[in-house]
Amino acid sequence: MGYVYIFGTIFFTVYGQLIIKMRIGNYGSLPAETMEKLFFLLKLFLDPFIFSGFISAFLASMCWMAAMTKFELSYAYPFMGLTFVIVFLYSVFFMGESFSFYKLLGLILIVTGIIITSRAS
Repeated sequence: MGYVYIFGTIFFTVYGQLIIKMRIGNYGSLPAETMEKLFFLLKLFLDPFIFSGFISAFLASMCWMAAMTKFELSYAYPFMGLTFVIVFLYSVFFMGESFSFYKLLGLILIVTGIIITSRAS
């Protein structure tokens, strides 16, 4: 069951990051003035999809707490690196963001690190 909690953490983290990024594009840039920034951010927060991203962050935290009852932090935490991989792949293939050799190399290093740390006892 512990791996389900880790998967839940990853899923809810990725969902939150992607939905917030996708929705913020509908609102434009952050204004320069302080009060305008506050109103802008409040308007973002009240967007139902962006709000669901905050709920998703809360659910990710709940899953993480559950995972911490099953695993050592040094074992479980490297799996969070999968969020980088999933967000990168989604952003490149579905959001048209840039791809480079160095980004690919970084992802390979992340996955290698996950494999190495998951085998350590």
